Amino acid sequence: MFRNRQDAALQLAAQLEKYRDQPLIVLGIPRGGIETAYYISHQLDAPLSVVIVRKLGYPRDPEFAFGAITEDGSVYYTAHLRKSISQETMDNVEDEQLKEIQRRVQLFRKGQPLPDLTNKTVIIADDGIATAATVIAAIRLCKKKGAAKVIVAAPVAALDKVKEIEMESAEAVIIQQLPVLYAVSESFEEFRDLTDNEALFFLEKREKEKLTEHH
Repeated sequence: MFRNRQDAALQLAAQLEKYRDQPLIVLGIPRGGIETAYYISHQLDAPLSVVIVRKLGYPRDPEFAFGAITEDGSVYYTAHLRKSISQETMDNVEDEQLKEIQRRVQLFRKGQPLPDLTNKTVIIADDGIATAATVIAAIRLCKKKGAAKVIVAAPVAALDKVKEIEMESAEAVIIQQLPVLYAVSESFEEFRDLTDNEALFFLEKREKEKLTEHH
């Protein structure tokens, strides 16, 4: 059981210490993943940015994902779920999420593209992995952008999701690996969704720290 995201992220950072001297970048998945990524990047003295990925949820049950879409428009489908949804519905959900992705790129990265990932060790941080659709889409995007190594860091995930991540040739650094994970929040004493402004706060805080480090 973790106290909060900070507690979990500091435990993750300790496990990621061995990567400190590599050409490293930490990418948070908004919103809760940004707070997690902030503490990791702060502890490892690594640059912080954001990778925008959105879950593609069934219209009647948005938490239940049939896939995920990344900021370059590439889509990852969870194979067994895809058959049960019409092409028209899928297109509508994808269009809607692409609009939300564009909004978040504007908000969290001021409209800038992803930082250069070529030959870098990329740590993708999230606050927990329930469906793995978003992290798998993010892994594929980072590899497409030339990352040398991709590590997924999260406090908690279900065992089968850890295997799915490893099947993408990524390393999974997950503290609590559970047989079944119903809700990420169950692993935390304090857990609530972050607002856009709260997530932005962590990005801006890290930016200020980097500036003072260089002066």
